[in-house]
Amino acid sequence: MKQVHYSSIREYHDFFGLPAPEHPLISVSSIESDASCVNEEFEMTTDFYAISLKHIIEGEIHYGRTQYDFKGGSLICMSPRQTVRIAKLNIKSDAKTILIHEDFLRGTSIQHAIEAAHYFTYAVNEALHLSPKEESLIKGLLDTLEQEYTQNHDAFSKGIMVSQLTTLLSYAERFYQRQFQQRMESPVSSLEERFITCLKELSSDHIPTVEEVASKLHVTPRYLSDGLKVETGKTALENIHMYQIERAKNMLLGSNDSVATIAYALGFEYPQYFARLFKKKVGQTPTQYRNQAH
Repeated sequence: MKQVHYSSIREYHDFFGLPAPEHPLISVSSIESDASCVNEEFEMTTDFYAISLKHIIEGEIHYGRTQYDFKGGSLICMSPRQTVRIAKLNIKSDAKTILIHEDFLRGTSIQHAIEAAHYFTYAVNEALHLSPKEESLIKGLLDTLEQEYTQNHDAFSKGIMVSQLTTLLSYAERFYQRQFQQRMESPVSSLEERFITCLKELSSDHIPTVEEVASKLHVTPRYLSDGLKVETGKTALENIHMYQIERAKNMLLGSNDSVATIAYALGFEYPQYFARLFKKKVGQTPTQYRNQAH
């Protein structure tokens, strides 16, 4: 399969048949024809951030082993050096993409915010699905940013665009929280329920890592942790610890096994670590908890 890497925004524009960028480190591009087609299959990486509002008619976008669900309008956020596989895309004319090179952000107020934004490291199949009102709002922000981008650049241009990007990222964060909340309230199994089911399957002989559970659920570790934080108030790692502590309580009160034996049975390599974790979460050592219950 063809593999391409774009170190400059100009290279990206050339490949997709877009007009030359107005600025070497940032661009805002729109699809103006009825549809934009990519008739080949390839893997792509870049040295810049990409924020895309797309309506994909047909084709596939893959990140890792998972396929992006492109029903409806979606906001896709990609970070530098993410590998994405594209297969014969057909995109509606209202698509819009912002490309932001890392060098454009250096020394700005938004640099750390965009680096810390978890949704830039979500898999593409975890795109933000927008309601019609949300899509209209995002499109308005992108249009405003495009207007500034296409004007003659002066001493104020970068500051204005950074401010507009900051607003865009804030709305993306808000809408992702809404998406997590809606999935939690959906009649379909919540992320927490699927997480617990997965833990039960993986916990027979070892303590699962966040990465293991995320892989099993076909999401990225960050997406899993953020979603669980919304649903439970705890991160994925904290939920794993609490699950192990509940199992430990049952074993402490349901058997006469030593604390060390229980620690090994739960998958802890060192009983001392298990004892410290148990006391941190419960407020008592395993022995104190057992003696008090008895």
